[in-house]
Amino acid sequence: MAALSGIIRVMEKAARKAGGKLRRDFGEVEHLQVSRKGPADFVSKADQIAERTIYDELLHARPDWGFVLEEGGIIEGDKDKPRWIIDPLDGTSNFLHGIPHFAISIAVQEPKLDRSGWDEVTAGVIYQPITDETFWAEKTRGAWLHDGRLRVSARRQLSEALIATGIPFQGHGDLVEWSRIFGAIGPEVAGIRRYGAASLDLAWLAAGRFDGFWETGLNVWDTAAGCLLVREAGGFVSDFRGRSQPIHADQVLAANDVLHSRLHKLVANSLK
Repeated sequence: MAALSGIIRVMEKAARKAGGKLRRDFGEVEHLQVSRKGPADFVSKADQIAERTIYDELLHARPDWGFVLEEGGIIEGDKDKPRWIIDPLDGTSNFLHGIPHFAISIAVQEPKLDRSGWDEVTAGVIYQPITDETFWAEKTRGAWLHDGRLRVSARRQLSEALIATGIPFQGHGDLVEWSRIFGAIGPEVAGIRRYGAASLDLAWLAAGRFDGFWETGLNVWDTAAGCLLVREAGGFVSDFRGRSQPIHADQVLAANDVLHSRLHKLVANSLK
Protein backbone atom coordinates (compact mmCIF):
# COMPACT_ATOMS: atom_id res chain seq x y z
CA MET A 1 0.00 0.00 0.00
CA ALA A 2 1.36 3.42 -1.00
CA ALA A 3 1.02 6.36 1.37
CA LEU A 4 -0.45 9.38 -0.39
CA SER A 5 2.06 12.17 -0.85
CA GLY A 6 1.20 15.74 -0.04
CA ILE A 7 0.67 16.66 -3.67
CA ILE A 8 -1.68 13.74 -4.35
CA ARG A 9 -3.68 14.61 -1.23
CA VAL A 10 -4.06 18.17 -2.48
CA MET A 11 -5.20 16.96 -5.92
CA GLU A 12 -7.60 14.37 -4.54
CA LYS A 13 -9.15 16.87 -2.14
CA ALA A 14 -9.79 19.31 -4.99
CA ALA A 15 -11.19 16.59 -7.26
CA ARG A 16 -13.49 15.22 -4.57
CA LYS A 17 -14.80 18.67 -3.66
CA ALA A 18 -15.64 19.41 -7.30
CA GLY A 19 -16.89 15.86 -7.81
CA GLY A 20 -19.47 16.25 -5.06
CA LYS A 21 -20.91 19.26 -6.85
CA LEU A 22 -20.95 17.39 -10.17
CA ARG A 23 -22.84 14.49 -8.56
CA ARG A 24 -25.44 16.93 -7.27
CA ASP A 25 -25.72 18.69 -10.63
CA PHE A 26 -25.88 15.37 -12.48
CA GLY A 27 -29.10 14.58 -10.64
CA GLU A 28 -30.52 17.90 -11.80
CA VAL A 29 -29.49 17.23 -15.42
CA GLU A 30 -31.58 14.07 -15.44
CA HIS A 31 -34.65 16.16 -14.56
CA LEU A 32 -33.76 18.85 -17.10
CA GLN A 33 -33.87 16.31 -19.93
CA VAL A 34 -37.63 16.76 -20.11
CA SER A 35 -37.58 20.56 -20.01
CA ARG A 36 -38.17 22.65 -23.10
CA LYS A 37 -35.01 24.68 -22.64
CA GLY A 38 -32.82 21.60 -22.26
CA PRO A 39 -29.82 21.04 -20.02
CA ALA A 40 -26.99 22.47 -22.17
CA ASP A 41 -26.72 25.82 -20.38
CA PHE A 42 -26.94 24.13 -17.00
CA VAL A 43 -24.14 21.71 -17.86
CA SER A 44 -21.92 24.55 -19.03
CA LYS A 45 -22.38 26.22 -15.65
CA ALA A 46 -21.71 22.94 -13.83
CA ASP A 47 -18.45 22.61 -15.79
CA GLN A 48 -17.41 26.15 -14.89
CA ILE A 49 -18.30 25.73 -11.22
CA ALA A 50 -16.28 22.50 -11.02
CA GLU A 51 -13.29 24.18 -12.63
CA ARG A 52 -13.50 27.16 -10.28
CA THR A 53 -13.72 24.84 -7.28
CA ILE A 54 -10.59 22.96 -8.36
CA TYR A 55 -8.77 26.19 -9.21
CA ASP A 56 -9.50 27.73 -5.82
CA GLU A 57 -8.36 24.64 -3.92
CA LEU A 58 -5.13 24.25 -5.87
CA LEU A 59 -4.34 27.98 -5.84
CA HIS A 60 -4.65 27.98 -2.06
CA ALA A 61 -2.32 24.98 -1.80
CA ARG A 62 0.27 26.19 -4.35
CA PRO A 63 -0.24 29.94 -4.93
CA ASP A 64 2.81 30.33 -7.20
CA TRP A 65 1.98 27.53 -9.66
CA GLY A 66 0.44 28.14 -13.08
CA PHE A 67 -2.64 26.55 -14.64
CA VAL A 68 -3.81 25.08 -17.93
CA LEU A 69 -7.60 25.07 -17.70
CA GLU A 70 -10.10 23.72 -20.22
CA GLU A 71 -12.47 26.63 -19.64
CA GLY A 72 -10.16 29.32 -18.25
CA GLY A 73 -7.16 28.87 -20.54
CA ILE A 74 -3.55 29.36 -19.46
CA ILE A 75 -2.79 31.24 -16.25
CA GLU A 76 0.91 31.88 -15.82
CA GLY A 77 2.66 31.20 -12.53
CA ASP A 78 6.27 31.21 -11.37
CA LYS A 79 8.29 29.97 -14.38
CA ASP A 80 10.49 27.94 -12.04
CA LYS A 81 7.54 26.04 -10.58
CA PRO A 82 5.27 23.31 -12.01
CA ARG A 83 1.82 23.97 -13.39
CA TRP A 84 -1.56 22.26 -13.08
CA ILE A 85 -3.37 20.79 -16.10
CA ILE A 86 -7.08 20.46 -15.39
CA ASP A 87 -10.16 19.02 -17.07
CA PRO A 88 -13.07 19.64 -14.67
CA LEU A 89 -15.54 17.52 -16.64
CA ASP A 90 -14.27 15.00 -19.16
CA GLY A 91 -17.29 13.35 -20.75
CA THR A 92 -19.49 16.43 -21.03
CA SER A 93 -21.79 14.84 -23.62
CA ASN A 94 -22.35 11.87 -21.30
CA PHE A 95 -23.14 14.27 -18.45
CA LEU A 96 -25.48 16.23 -20.72
CA HIS A 97 -27.46 13.11 -21.62
CA GLY A 98 -27.67 11.69 -18.10
CA ILE A 99 -25.08 8.97 -18.74
CA PRO A 100 -23.07 8.33 -15.54
CA HIS A 101 -19.64 8.12 -17.17
CA PHE A 102 -17.48 11.22 -16.71
CA ALA A 103 -14.42 12.26 -14.74
CA ILE A 104 -12.23 15.01 -13.36
CA SER A 105 -8.58 14.97 -14.48
CA ILE A 106 -5.75 16.87 -12.75
CA ALA A 107 -2.04 16.61 -13.60
CA VAL A 108 1.21 18.26 -12.54
CA GLN A 109 3.66 19.20 -15.30
CA GLU A 110 7.24 20.22 -14.60
CA PRO A 111 9.14 23.04 -16.37
CA LYS A 112 12.14 22.18 -18.51
CA LEU A 113 15.50 22.66 -16.82
CA ASP A 114 16.33 25.57 -19.13
CA ARG A 115 12.84 27.05 -18.55
CA SER A 116 12.22 27.06 -22.30
CA GLY A 117 8.91 25.22 -22.02
CA TRP A 118 7.24 22.31 -20.30
CA ASP A 119 8.48 18.79 -19.71
CA GLU A 120 7.29 15.64 -17.99
CA VAL A 121 4.15 15.01 -15.97
CA THR A 122 5.03 13.87 -12.46
CA ALA A 123 1.64 13.41 -10.79
CA GLY A 124 -1.92 12.76 -11.92
CA VAL A 125 -5.37 12.13 -10.47
CA ILE A 126 -8.46 10.99 -12.37
CA TYR A 127 -11.60 10.97 -10.24
CA GLN A 128 -14.87 9.36 -11.32
CA PRO A 129 -17.56 11.01 -9.16
CA ILE A 130 -20.40 8.54 -9.76
CA THR A 131 -18.38 5.45 -8.81
CA ASP A 132 -16.24 7.37 -6.29
CA GLU A 133 -13.04 5.95 -7.80
CA THR A 134 -9.74 7.82 -7.48
CA PHE A 135 -7.08 6.72 -9.95
CA TRP A 136 -3.71 8.31 -9.19
CA ALA A 137 -0.06 8.06 -10.14
CA GLU A 138 3.27 9.67 -9.36
CA LYS A 139 6.42 9.30 -11.37
CA THR A 140 8.44 6.27 -10.12
CA ARG A 141 5.78 5.47 -7.46
CA GLY A 142 3.41 3.50 -9.66
CA ALA A 143 -0.27 3.83 -10.51
CA TRP A 144 -3.02 3.18 -8.00
CA LEU A 145 -6.78 2.91 -7.53
CA HIS A 146 -7.26 4.16 -3.99
CA ASP A 147 -4.68 2.00 -2.15
CA GLY A 148 -4.51 -0.86 -4.69
CA ARG A 149 -1.63 -1.06 -7.17
CA LEU A 150 -2.58 -0.97 -10.84
CA ARG A 151 -0.99 -2.92 -13.68
CA VAL A 152 -1.89 -2.87 -17.34
CA SER A 153 -3.44 -6.02 -18.79
CA ALA A 154 -1.10 -8.96 -19.34
CA ARG A 155 -2.92 -10.12 -22.48
CA ARG A 156 -0.63 -10.79 -25.42
CA GLN A 157 -3.04 -11.74 -28.19
CA LEU A 158 -4.98 -9.14 -30.14
CA SER A 159 -7.79 -11.68 -30.54
CA GLU A 160 -8.36 -11.45 -26.77
CA ALA A 161 -7.95 -7.67 -26.48
CA LEU A 162 -10.64 -5.08 -25.75
CA ILE A 163 -9.64 -1.73 -27.26
CA ALA A 164 -11.01 1.73 -26.44
CA THR A 165 -11.18 4.64 -28.85
CA GLY A 166 -12.83 7.97 -29.55
CA ILE A 167 -14.83 8.52 -32.74
CA PRO A 168 -14.69 11.82 -34.68
CA PHE A 169 -17.85 13.92 -34.37
CA GLN A 170 -19.23 17.28 -35.51
CA GLY A 171 -16.12 18.24 -37.44
CA HIS A 172 -13.74 17.14 -34.67
CA GLY A 173 -11.14 14.63 -35.82
CA ASP A 174 -10.36 12.97 -39.12
CA LEU A 175 -13.09 10.45 -39.92
CA VAL A 176 -11.24 9.06 -42.95
CA GLU A 177 -8.10 8.39 -40.91
CA TRP A 178 -10.12 6.91 -38.05
CA SER A 179 -11.98 4.63 -40.44
CA ARG A 180 -8.73 3.32 -41.89
CA ILE A 181 -7.37 2.57 -38.42
CA PHE A 182 -10.65 0.97 -37.36
CA GLY A 183 -10.61 -1.14 -40.50
CA ALA A 184 -7.14 -2.42 -39.60
CA ILE A 185 -7.71 -3.01 -35.86
CA GLY A 186 -11.36 -4.08 -35.78
CA PRO A 187 -11.00 -7.50 -37.44
CA GLU A 188 -8.04 -8.40 -35.22
CA VAL A 189 -9.43 -7.74 -31.73
CA ALA A 190 -12.13 -9.05 -29.40
CA GLY A 191 -13.96 -5.73 -29.31
CA ILE A 192 -13.79 -1.95 -29.60
CA ARG A 193 -15.50 0.44 -27.19
CA ARG A 194 -16.25 4.17 -27.38
CA TYR A 195 -17.38 5.48 -23.98
CA GLY A 196 -16.76 9.20 -24.47
CA ALA A 197 -14.23 10.14 -21.79
CA ALA A 198 -10.58 9.77 -22.80
CA SER A 199 -9.23 10.28 -19.28
CA LEU A 200 -11.28 7.34 -18.03
CA ASP A 201 -10.29 5.23 -21.04
CA LEU A 202 -6.65 5.70 -20.05
CA ALA A 203 -7.35 5.13 -16.35
CA TRP A 204 -9.22 1.93 -17.19
CA LEU A 205 -6.33 0.86 -19.42
CA ALA A 206 -3.97 1.36 -16.48
CA ALA A 207 -6.34 -0.75 -14.38
CA GLY A 208 -6.39 -3.58 -16.94
CA ARG A 209 -10.04 -3.09 -17.84
CA PHE A 210 -9.09 -2.14 -21.38
CA ASP A 211 -6.14 -3.67 -23.24
CA GLY A 212 -5.42 -0.79 -25.61
CA PHE A 213 -6.50 2.69 -26.66
CA TRP A 214 -6.18 5.00 -29.63
CA GLU A 215 -7.55 8.43 -30.41
CA THR A 216 -6.63 11.68 -32.17
CA GLY A 217 -7.54 15.33 -31.77
CA LEU A 218 -7.61 15.40 -27.98
CA ASN A 219 -6.36 18.17 -25.70
CA VAL A 220 -3.58 18.06 -23.12
CA TRP A 221 -6.10 18.21 -20.26
CA ASP A 222 -7.77 15.06 -21.61
CA THR A 223 -4.61 12.94 -21.49
CA ALA A 224 -1.97 14.46 -19.17
CA ALA A 225 -2.93 12.44 -16.08
CA GLY A 226 -3.95 9.38 -18.10
CA CYS A 227 -0.63 9.07 -19.93
CA LEU A 228 1.20 9.03 -16.61
CA LEU A 229 -1.19 6.45 -15.17
CA VAL A 230 -0.64 4.08 -18.10
CA ARG A 231 3.15 4.42 -17.96
CA GLU A 232 3.31 3.98 -14.20
CA ALA A 233 1.10 0.89 -14.56
CA GLY A 234 3.71 -0.63 -16.91
CA GLY A 235 2.19 0.38 -20.23
CA PHE A 236 3.45 2.25 -23.27
CA VAL A 237 2.10 5.50 -24.73
CA SER A 238 3.18 6.93 -28.08
CA ASP A 239 1.94 8.67 -31.18
CA PHE A 240 1.09 6.68 -34.32
CA ARG A 241 4.75 6.69 -35.40
CA GLY A 242 5.86 5.20 -32.09
CA ARG A 243 7.37 8.40 -30.72
CA SER A 244 7.01 9.08 -27.01
CA GLN A 245 6.28 12.51 -25.53
CA PRO A 246 5.46 13.68 -21.99
CA ILE A 247 1.83 14.26 -22.99
CA HIS A 248 0.07 12.88 -26.04
CA ALA A 249 -3.02 14.62 -27.36
CA ASP A 250 -3.06 14.86 -31.14
CA GLN A 251 -2.25 11.16 -31.51
CA VAL A 252 -2.49 8.64 -28.68
CA LEU A 253 -1.71 4.92 -28.89
CA ALA A 254 -1.46 3.03 -25.60
CA ALA A 255 -1.27 -0.60 -24.45
CA ASN A 256 1.10 -3.05 -22.76
CA ASP A 257 4.44 -3.63 -24.44
CA VAL A 258 3.42 -6.54 -26.69
CA LEU A 259 0.01 -5.20 -27.72
CA HIS A 260 1.40 -1.71 -28.27
CA SER A 261 3.89 -3.10 -30.77
CA ARG A 262 1.20 -5.06 -32.59
CA LEU A 263 -1.29 -2.18 -32.60
CA HIS A 264 1.42 0.20 -33.79
CA LYS A 265 2.11 -2.01 -36.81
CA LEU A 266 -1.56 -2.16 -37.69
CA VAL A 267 -1.99 1.60 -37.35
CA ALA A 268 1.20 2.43 -39.26
CA ASN A 269 0.30 0.10 -42.13
CA SER A 270 -3.23 1.49 -42.32
CA LEU A 271 -1.92 5.03 -42.78
CA LYS A 272 0.65 4.31 -45.50
